[in-house]
Amino acid sequence: MSDHHEGPDAAHRRPPGMTDATVEALGALSKALETTERARGHLYAFHQLTGGADFELDRAFDLMHAAGHPQWAERIRREITGRNVIPGHWTFQIIEAYDATYYEPFKATERQARRDLADGRDHLYEAELKEERRTRGHPDHTALPDTAPRG
Repeated sequence: MSDHHEGPDAAHRRPPGMTDATVEALGALSKALETTERARGHLYAFHQLTGGADFELDRAFDLMHAAGHPQWAERIRREITGRNVIPGHWTFQIIEAYDATYYEPFKATERQARRDLADGRDHLYEAELKEERRTRGHPDHTALPDTAPRG
């Protein structure tokens, strides 16, 4: 029995006249942006881990003092606590520079390419790939979320 919702929804169908090459090119651009999103997430992990380590230095300072090593406690506080991770920068400044210099222009370029070339539609490559790979009629391979069988 055929479902009346075969194929992707209108938001995931290529506009008339759009070529395979354009769909593939926009897919590659989106994949590159997704990789950049992951890289940005790693920057936030770096930011949070470095900040956590910096606060843990307070404990190390206290423990060095308690262990009878005030010179090491002071060295930790003076040399490491609050230190720049690269000259002039704490991690939040690295994230801000990354966002302004790379991430935001990348996002804007990808969004504008989709607007100009695909009427703003997203994930066209993936939607067509789903159609190629799914098994029609299988209850776990429906074209759209609202066509899943109800139990």
